[in-house]
Amino acid sequence: MSEELERILARLTEPDNAVIQQATAELKQAFKDPAIIPALCAVMTGSQNPQVRQSAAVMLRMRVRKHWKKISPDHRERHTVRHSLSQLCAVLVKHETPDRWPALLALLNQSTKSNNPQDRQVGLLLLSKVVGSNPEPFKPHYKQLLQLFGTVLLDLNNPTALYYCILTLTAITAYTGTEEMNLMRSLIPKLLIALKHLIQADQDQASEAMEVFDELMESEVSIVVPHIAEIVRFCLEISADVSLSDSLRVKALSCIAVLIRLKSKAVLKHKLLQPILQVVFPILSAAPPPGEEDPEDEENDTEGDSENPKHFAVQVDLFTCFTLPFTQACLSSENPYERKGGLMCMAVLAEGCADHIRTKMLSSMLQTVCRSLSDNNQVVRSAALFALGQFSEHLQPDVSKFHAELMPLLHGYLSAVNQTKIGHMTKAFYNADTINPYLPTLMETMLSALNNAENLKLKELAVSAIGAIANAAKEMLVPYFPPIIESLKGFLTDTSEEMRTLQTQALDTLSVLARTVGKEVFSPLAAECVQLGLNLTDAVDDPDLRRCTYSLFSAVSDVSPDCLAPHLPPITTVMLLSLRSTEGVTVSVDFSIRSTGTLNPLINSCISLYISPALHKLLQVVLPCFLEAVRQDRERQVVMGILESMNAVIKSCQGEALQAPGIVAEISNAIKDVLKKKTVCQDVGGDEADDDEQQAEYDAMLQEFAGEGIPVLASALPAETFYPHLNDLLPLIMSKAKPSCTEADRSFSIGTIGETLHSLVSVAGGRAVAGRLSNRLLPVLVAGVRDSDAEVRNNSVFALGALAQAAGPIVASDYPVMLSLFSNLLSKESDPRVIDNLCAALCRMIMSHIEGVPLEQVFPALVACLPLKEDMEENKTIYSCLTFLYSHNPVLSFLYLFFLETQNTLLVLLRGLAQHHTKEFESAVMSLPDEQRNKMTMAVTQS
Repeated sequence: MSEELERILARLTEPDNAVIQQATAELKQAFKDPAIIPALCAVMTGSQNPQVRQSAAVMLRMRVRKHWKKISPDHRERHTVRHSLSQLCAVLVKHETPDRWPALLALLNQSTKSNNPQDRQVGLLLLSKVVGSNPEPFKPHYKQLLQLFGTVLLDLNNPTALYYCILTLTAITAYTGTEEMNLMRSLIPKLLIALKHLIQADQDQASEAMEVFDELMESEVSIVVPHIAEIVRFCLEISADVSLSDSLRVKALSCIAVLIRLKSKAVLKHKLLQPILQVVFPILSAAPPPGEEDPEDEENDTEGDSENPKHFAVQVDLFTCFTLPFTQACLSSENPYERKGGLMCMAVLAEGCADHIRTKMLSSMLQTVCRSLSDNNQVVRSAALFALGQFSEHLQPDVSKFHAELMPLLHGYLSAVNQTKIGHMTKAFYNADTINPYLPTLMETMLSALNNAENLKLKELAVSAIGAIANAAKEMLVPYFPPIIESLKGFLTDTSEEMRTLQTQALDTLSVLARTVGKEVFSPLAAECVQLGLNLTDAVDDPDLRRCTYSLFSAVSDVSPDCLAPHLPPITTVMLLSLRSTEGVTVSVDFSIRSTGTLNPLINSCISLYISPALHKLLQVVLPCFLEAVRQDRERQVVMGILESMNAVIKSCQGEALQAPGIVAEISNAIKDVLKKKTVCQDVGGDEADDDEQQAEYDAMLQEFAGEGIPVLASALPAETFYPHLNDLLPLIMSKAKPSCTEADRSFSIGTIGETLHSLVSVAGGRAVAGRLSNRLLPVLVAGVRDSDAEVRNNSVFALGALAQAAGPIVASDYPVMLSLFSNLLSKESDPRVIDNLCAALCRMIMSHIEGVPLEQVFPALVACLPLKEDMEENKTIYSCLTFLYSHNPVLSFLYLFFLETQNTLLVLLRGLAQHHTKEFESAVMSLPDEQRNKMTMAVTQS
């Protein structure tokens, strides 16, 4: 009926009187149909014609008013009737603004100020529904509403009125401006008292009403700052009360976590940290009710699906120096859940206080975790494994130095898998260094779970673990590849709803396998995998599955691009449909920048397949949104993720991403704003107190993500194009290399300079720009080589080599200083990574300006340091240098080699040269006399 009714109403808008008369007659007939009210609702909400929608809204209102008179007074007072009518009014307000419905405003004004408590409840119910459905048209009335709320919040004996009042306040908060700020601020004390009374009356309503703090802190945190102490104490009171519902306590803990994140300085200034820790730690270490387990310790662990106070207590940002006494007390407790709480706290600190732990506490904390892996209680062992996973993720590369102690413990843990929780095992595989000896045990466990487990969640976790193992083991996983693939294919052909999360994980793991097991192994299956992905996107409408499918297509395009050619039409169709989708990504400037998961495996797929129209369309929207969010988003973690995504896009797309007029300047200015701490997320802490250690670390992490964009831009543009922007950015980077700066800042500064110089090597005009910068950079890099911190020295040595490579003969006059510096360093350096980079830097100097290097002194010293011990990436630099030396002076280069031919280091070097530069090596060998050629061949080929 709604379609016919829409046609009738449309004809009422036509200028022809005869048509209008006919439509009026048909409308009168239609009003006799009992289905007229649902039909009017459908037209009002669904028509594309605004005049038709307005006509439907007016007629619906008239129709309801007419029938209202026929309803008995008893029925009129029923709660369900009130709710239905208020919801109907809310629908009407969406299409007919309040100013065009004066009767509604009069009713609201009269009922909310009535002396009758029931009338006030009804009026506030109606107000909450109509304002909640469309808050912006009520903006002219916000001051009046806020004054009303000030009165209603004092009506403590009417909790229902309090509830609807707070819901309305929540709805308008995001739309308020500076003119309402003082009124909003004055409501906070009344709001806290009202919430306390509402908690006593209805905890579910109170839990929903607590969301007002989320809106206040997200929209304008300065409103709550004057009352931060009262808010935190109120939330602590709720959090600590075990008689209250989990939902309510979770809301309170969440509020505390957000306040610490946004206003940590104010928290410290008001001396709130100690009270917070005194509440959070007991929650964190509380034992579950008798006969129950914490959700993460259950056999059917659903990982992040549970919301309970303990789960949220872990997420409250902690401050290292203040938490240590609590943590140590927990770890020494006889209570296993208190020991678990201490370990969970350490795991959280690994992410937020990484630099402090790496430099001052890593060894002692790892010893604690290692002891806990052998604890007699499974709950503690699982928490220790989780903490180790966090350490391995956030404390690299330092934690890898302890692999000899850690891997046997993990092996022992996994050998008892029947008594463990497989959900925690996925966190153990960040460390790739020594996984090979334990691979059979790991894979036996995982394949058993894939083939025998009836629990789909267990299968999902096993699939996730296989992806983590594949990242670590790479080609070593090949013997296990056939049974893994058969299991994954089985999961991907079942389209039942309960398989969805397992399929999502299976696609992710399949993408990892495509990139790790080697082209020869995966290529025969590439076409089948593409078809599996397309079949799923055809059969299932799910944004997460589409995201994973794009990731799979991207991975396959790296391994076997030819197999994608027959499928390009359906693949591009799916991608372009996703561009128009509102699930996770939409091509409009107001899309949620936080939902970038789908947006990113989509960008990467467009890049991999080089689908230019889709790629250009994405870039036109994505980069401006990224830049806006970098400046305006309030959360550092979100901005870090956005900067990382933006860098990845530019790195992959290169010049394609930077074609829009002014975009390079905008990106450079955004990086500059982060380095100067001018973004919103860097300002939310205010200036109430000195920087605390954790805040400084978060700022440093954020600046590192921004700094990474400088070499990315340098590699994507002609050097002269980027030079003006680089010239503005360099002083900000160089200022962090001062001796008074932290080790992390000095390392970041010189690392960024080195990577930027390295980028200039391969772009047009790079040599001239590097030469122009050399006088400014050389003193900073020379000072860095003499730094007390090994990472700073390492980065400085790399940067000097990159400068020599980028500038070439332009810096020939600086070679004596650089060579003398390296000679002094080599005589006393003990860090193997620094020595590796020193060798690579010497090679770069040789290849860039061989005339400036005294080979008879430098080359023997270089060979004596080979093979490389840690930084294997630089092997390609070493091999390239040897090839260069042969091409420049074959007799001299081989002379050096044969003088040292009996040394094992040389044999390793020669075999690497033969493997990585086969043609050049064979050519060099063939040019030798027979005796020397045979000698060389035997040296390289013998085992």
